[in-house]
Amino acid sequence: MTRASLNKQPHEVASMFDDVAERYDLTNDVLSLGQDRRWRKEVAKAVDARPAQKILDLAAGTATSSLPFAQAGAYVVPCDFSLGMLQVGKKRNTWLPFTAGDATRLPFRDDTFDAVTISFGLRNVQDTDAALREMYRVTRPGGRVVICEFSHPTWAPFRTVYTEYLMRALPPVARAVSSNPDAYVYLAESIRAWPDQPALAERLRKAGWSKPAWRNLTGGVVALHRAFKEG
Repeated sequence: MTRASLNKQPHEVASMFDDVAERYDLTNDVLSLGQDRRWRKEVAKAVDARPAQKILDLAAGTATSSLPFAQAGAYVVPCDFSLGMLQVGKKRNTWLPFTAGDATRLPFRDDTFDAVTISFGLRNVQDTDAALREMYRVTRPGGRVVICEFSHPTWAPFRTVYTEYLMRALPPVARAVSSNPDAYVYLAESIRAWPDQPALAERLRKAGWSKPAWRNLTGGVVALHRAFKEG
């Protein structure tokens, strides 16, 4: 079984997600105490997919996150660099155009998509800033980016409890439900090491995005960032 390290070598991260693909959605549901369903609904609202729009869903995994965009009538491309995740997703939703791709070198033309979104995947990319620039490149002028990512709880006492849960409670729970519990130790560490909300907004700005803003969900356990590509 593979466990990635915090230097996030792409082959290690991809292999780790290959290992957990079959039970990934179930494990997330258990570890988040069911909150991940609510978070994904908020992502769908923020993306605001419309009929005939083109949506790129990065780190789409098995495409659980892509389905609301398709249901809204948009053309959605689920993209991931874990072939294991894509294979599981393709079995479940054969009609979706699953695409293998690295977020730092996207296999799409400039100005292609009305919206690019990534949920719980940006912190697993080796070069965050390169990924933000690539998302900007493939978004059409006037388009938008929506990033849903674990973040930093805003209330200090809760932040302490949350950090303790991540490092102490999460690994034994993962052992009970996941096919690769070590992967979830890495995921907990990567959450703890991730920049806070203002820092990510600044990185979006430096990558070219305008009007970056965020909204905290579940007290800042998760932050929903949105920004635009000026026309």
